[in-house]
Amino acid sequence: MTKRILIVLTSHNQLGNTGEKTGFWLEEFAAPYYVFKDAGAEITLASPNGGQPPLDPKSELKDFQTDATRRFNADTKSQAQLAETAKLSEVNASDYDAIFYPGGHGPLWDLVNDQNSIQLIESFWAQNKPVSAVCHAPIVLVNAKDENGNPIVKDKEVTGFTNDEEAAVGLTDVVPMLVENQLIEKGGNYSKADNFTPYMRSDGNLITGQNPASSESVALAVLDLLSNE
Repeated sequence: MTKRILIVLTSHNQLGNTGEKTGFWLEEFAAPYYVFKDAGAEITLASPNGGQPPLDPKSELKDFQTDATRRFNADTKSQAQLAETAKLSEVNASDYDAIFYPGGHGPLWDLVNDQNSIQLIESFWAQNKPVSAVCHAPIVLVNAKDENGNPIVKDKEVTGFTNDEEAAVGLTDVVPMLVENQLIEKGGNYSKADNFTPYMRSDGNLITGQNPASSESVALAVLDLLSNE
């Protein structure tokens, strides 16, 4: 049976007060997108505002290109799909088998507190479906709660963009919050690898990745969970 996966992207495009643009990180979207697509999954894209989500322009720089980003940049059909994301308020967890959040700095401003996003995550969780996020996107988990009112990350093995990585990109004082700190504050069993090296944690239905290099392994772990159902 075809698996249906919901990918949720940010709609936020301002990098604090810097005057620079932000959004989602291309590799963190493209790599999982093609892992899911090549496995035959049916993918729906959504964002808080619907329509074209903002792409972090830095993620288009030559240094950050991968096979997946090059494939996406040549894939007009997938680009057209991305330009028409559904509104988060109009999607229902019952219609999907798993949910995935790509990072980029955007989610730190919008998805972390987006009520539709939080309710979606809580619905997927309550329905025992995989909930996954990579890099900055694990921030979307911190306000979601289980049926007992506890943060879903509490006592779970989790990872996400580290304080050291944020310092390395020079944005510690720009971002509204730090992913590592927030996951720890909500009771997550946070762990990490060296800066910008692949690292993924899978704990039950919760799957998180540390940075862009971890995005493919997160997607593969989601498929692994779905294949065991």
